[in-house]
Amino acid sequence: MTNLKKISLNELRGTLIRLEETIIFALIERAQFKRNEPVYQDGAIPIEGFEGSFCEFLLYETEKVHARVRRYTAPDEFPFFDDLPQPVLEDFDYEHQIIEMPINYNKHIFSDYTRKIIPAITEWGDCKNYGSSATADVNALQAVSKRIHYGMYIAEAKFQSDLQAYSRLIRQGDSYGILKLLKNPEVEAKLLERVSLKAATYGRDPGTDEAYYKVEPETIADIYEHIIIPMTCDVEVEYLLNRLDYE
Repeated sequence: MTNLKKISLNELRGTLIRLEETIIFALIERAQFKRNEPVYQDGAIPIEGFEGSFCEFLLYETEKVHARVRRYTAPDEFPFFDDLPQPVLEDFDYEHQIIEMPINYNKHIFSDYTRKIIPAITEWGDCKNYGSSATADVNALQAVSKRIHYGMYIAEAKFQSDLQAYSRLIRQGDSYGILKLLKNPEVEAKLLERVSLKAATYGRDPGTDEAYYKVEPETIADIYEHIIIPMTCDVEVEYLLNRLDYE
């Protein structure tokens, strides 16, 4: 049996709320620039020795630096790339709250971000601010990734709160039953209301009543409702379906 520190949803709430704010700010920051499609097209901005888009290049280079300072040895961090350098810092003894298993949704996150989120939050066009756009993309992608993969912590907390029910569904391989037990429509509704309110607050100039937003609050709420929450649920279900095998 793996020894894990017992966690509760109350312990996770503060982290999840802070991540909401990080994601909202990151999306608003990216929306300052136009769509800038060459940033996401392989080879549109040629980079010697790198195959892929400019966004992927900057994300890869950023992750290489972060890997050197031990970011991806933390149990709540999930890189987009595999071939990263070893840390220059010595190992750190993290307190583990989830069971480690090979779950990584970053390919799906990157795809949904570039195909769905970017068109939703940006104006069509090309302002040539490729570096600034991609830098904002990296910040947003890392924040969204952390939020979605935090589903494993949510799943573990819920598993610990009802061992018998979850263990039965896991042994039956009942993914639908697990999802039904995990979901709380009332909590999700409050989350979407809170995200929309924060986006409305952060997305307008202070001291003015002018109802102009760089990103409409409803758009950010929709991103949560149709992308972030469903993918988080996928992570939770996959984690639980495999949990007993990795104990």
